Amino acid sequence: MLKIGCHLSASKGYCHMLKEAEFLGANTFQFFTRNPRGGKAKEIDYEDISLFKEKTKSIDFQQVLAHAPYTLNPASQDERIRDFAHLVMKDDLMRLDLLDSALYNFHPGSHVGAGIITGTELIIDLLNNIISKDTKTTVLLETMSGSGSEIGSTFEELKNIMDEVKYPEKIGVCMDTCHIYSAGYDIKHKLDDVLMHFDSVIGLNKLYTIHLNDSKMPFASHKDRHEKIGEGELGLEAISRIITHPALKNKLFVLETPNELDGYKKEIELLQSIYANN
Repeated sequence: MLKIGCHLSASKGYCHMLKEAEFLGANTFQFFTRNPRGGKAKEIDYEDISLFKEKTKSIDFQQVLAHAPYTLNPASQDERIRDFAHLVMKDDLMRLDLLDSALYNFHPGSHVGAGIITGTELIIDLLNNIISKDTKTTVLLETMSGSGSEIGSTFEELKNIMDEVKYPEKIGVCMDTCHIYSAGYDIKHKLDDVLMHFDSVIGLNKLYTIHLNDSKMPFASHKDRHEKIGEGELGLEAISRIITHPALKNKLFVLETPNELDGYKKEIELLQSIYANN
């Protein structure tokens, strides 16, 4: 069975998200650790966490993926912005470690004109300050579209960060299909070549999850605009090849398409059917 889920609201807790995921036919889900524009996280509900962990022991359920707020920018030259990123990510990891084996995805950041080398050094510094040998959560760098001064639109840029992290076993990559297509990786026509390149630079063993999205924008546009599955520039045929590719078929997929729950349910049913027939 395809390992697939979608983005859900965490406002009612883990058990509620699990119930929604089961309704959708999903076996994982993604959620924001707090408001996606930043802010204080809700109080920890230890009872909800304990019940969630107990329920998932008896069903075929995968690791959950948490997403950091969009406002975090560990590559900023503004010390206050970096301090905010540090506080939020440290708190997020503390909370996620209560789940024992969660995944935590974040956008590497933007250097805002200071240069990619300086921005990369700041990202590395942040990760080495918050990840310890006792961290239970795996931290994932997301592939970016390359808009403006974003860091992480090439595999080499992500590798430069990963190489300097003190605990490399606790870090990996989340590949966003919309982002890398917009960044100039032709996963529509040259999927094998792209995956071979990723494997040679980073290693497919470090690819933990895939944000499965179609793209509103054309190839190499460097614009981040997600589209529903099969309705964008990538198209259903290309997405079908992605989920059934031998190197990817056992990876964790998460939908971030512009949908409500009923739309996610239809997409998950469609993709599970394609997967089952290949």
